[in-house]
Amino acid sequence: MLSRAIMAFQEIDRKGMPFSLSLLVLPLCLHRETREVVRTKKKSYFLKIAAEHPEFQIGLARRCTDILPFTFEGLGLLMQSGVLTVEAAGRLQIGAGIRKTLSGTHESLECQRTAAFLGKEFARIGDRSTVYATLGVRP
Repeated sequence: MLSRAIMAFQEIDRKGMPFSLSLLVLPLCLHRETREVVRTKKKSYFLKIAAEHPEFQIGLARRCTDILPFTFEGLGLLMQSGVLTVEAAGRLQIGAGIRKTLSGTHESLECQRTAAFLGKEFARIGDRSTVYATLGVRP
């Protein structure tokens, strides 16, 4: 999911995803209710979806904290595999070596699609403070 989000981010912004935004990917994608809302509203913008669904904020800070070790583990695995680089400005970039086709269970595919959607939307927003403020989380 992390690689899908970062790759999608890079489609819009070649500089890569800011590290701080990568910390939101798993808590948003793995939370079933959030994922289902995002899935049904894919034609909309993330800021609009978040504004229309303030329930996204309920428990998000706690989920971010709880999932943080897994986010670090995922980023570490990507780095160890040689597909993730961290630029001097702290931006994450995915290089060659990640399959572009999606595979896995139905739920896994939905998580990956949601991650890609979030990656693109985060890049379109362009300001991590706006994303965090919209979700009611202090970076």
